[in-house]
Amino acid sequence: MTVRHILSGTALLASIVACGGSAANKSDSSAAPAATPSTAAAAASGPQTPDPGHKVIVVEAMTDEQGNNVFKPAKLEAHRGDVLRFTLKSGVHNVHFLPDSNSGKSGLPAASDLLQIPGQTYDLKVTFEPGHYYFQCDPHALLGMKGKLEVEGD
Repeated sequence: MTVRHILSGTALLASIVACGGSAANKSDSSAAPAATPSTAAAAASGPQTPDPGHKVIVVEAMTDEQGNNVFKPAKLEAHRGDVLRFTLKSGVHNVHFLPDSNSGKSGLPAASDLLQIPGQTYDLKVTFEPGHYYFQCDPHALLGMKGKLEVEGD
């Protein structure tokens, strides 16, 4: 590999990170195809309807007036059967319930795709057991873009 190829790869990586993405989110057509999500996970990524008697809870993902990357609200209370609707207001963000931050929890969804167009949404039907769950925006977690969900008992 030549120095020019190494520098080109470094420049590409820097431009991806600068745009709010990560190298892990980009694909190369010559790479082996990534594993596809399960049918249940794929179905859960589209618009969701809350169970009867439950509600849609809107969470805005944005870069605020001060330049902070935030979820509003960052602390949520929900019941099983509610739908969390993450709505992009500005910036480029995703939603990820990391297993490392939710030890002992099962049934966590895969990280969402990056929301890139204002108004774009990611719906997540609450099927978790009662308890506390932590989520983040992967590209902005180190900048404090994190949230906490408390799932109440039925």
